[in-house]
Amino acid sequence: MDPIRKKLLIAAFTILCFSFTAILLSLVCLWKIHRKKKKKNSEKLLTQADDQSLDAEKGVALSPSSFFAKCNSLSTLSLKGFASFIDYKMIKKATKNFDKINILDESGFKLVYKAILDNGTEVAVKKNEVKLLSRFHHSNVISSFGCSIENETGFVMYELMHNGSLETQLHGPSRGSQLSWHRRLKIALDIARGLKYLNELFIPPIIHRNLKPSTILLDSNFNAKISDFGMAAVVAGGGGKEGGLSRSLNFLGKTVPVVPESILNDMSDVYAFGVILLELVLGRKALEMSEISGQECLVRWARGVLTDRHVMPNVVDPVVRGTMSVNHLNQVGVIAYLCLEDEPKYRPLITDILHPLVPLVPVGLGGTLTV
Repeated sequence: MDPIRKKLLIAAFTILCFSFTAILLSLVCLWKIHRKKKKKNSEKLLTQADDQSLDAEKGVALSPSSFFAKCNSLSTLSLKGFASFIDYKMIKKATKNFDKINILDESGFKLVYKAILDNGTEVAVKKNEVKLLSRFHHSNVISSFGCSIENETGFVMYELMHNGSLETQLHGPSRGSQLSWHRRLKIALDIARGLKYLNELFIPPIIHRNLKPSTILLDSNFNAKISDFGMAAVVAGGGGKEGGLSRSLNFLGKTVPVVPESILNDMSDVYAFGVILLELVLGRKALEMSEISGQECLVRWARGVLTDRHVMPNVVDPVVRGTMSVNHLNQVGVIAYLCLEDEPKYRPLITDILHPLVPLVPVGLGGTLTV
């Protein structure tokens, strides 16, 4: 090769390498500057959040700031991963100074108020449960729009469920007339999905400990959502049916649900689900007053008939009697029977409950059944 040509190629290659190195260094410098600026902005926003949290009339809003954009009295801080802040005075105004007329529920030693925001949105406001509800994100667990703290008392603002509780629909004046067979199974499926999220997917896992018709809320389309976590327990470590027996619990409440076992675990929620399923099928309360023997336990009586193919069609709730496939009714009876096993280790996992339930619910209601 010609020496002159060789020198030119070496020079060109050197210039090319130098240019590439310069471009690479420039990109690295720009990236570092951008990262430093982004970190500075995040620290600034955190400082603003800390400053605002010192105000006794401020609380944490858990909904997107756009939801509250039309509420004049609400200030929000838009930053993914961080909470916004809402004004306690707004909650006070929306509930008309916590007027007794706006009380929706007084169960569980907690008051729930109906509130109307400045933009006309109807919500429910409940005291306590602030820390736990702020972390839930599932379509079958009650959603929190925000919270506020006043004099060390927490208030939670969540979506208003227009059809009230399952207890009201099932045992109230309507006596379940709005709950068709498929709608009842859809509600059971919603509860099971919500429980799977709490027991298996949420970190750390949550044991509800107070699952019953009154803590299952129904929206305008009868979508079921689990609520009332005042007695919930946070599970520390482990998972699964066997591990659940020895995991430690951090109790958020004091009262325990009526279950056969003395050590609470996720199987306790499965038992409670079985009781709810029983009430949905039979249309009767778990505990009923009898003129003959006083208080009667529905579970004790029902376990003797749940797997009897000949008896089940005759004891199902009269409101839906004869409107379902006998095979489907018997399948539901078997699911309830397994959930109500006295020994926790013999009960199915909530995931195992979902598998047979999904095919029994119509496609339009969230299942796979083609009607």
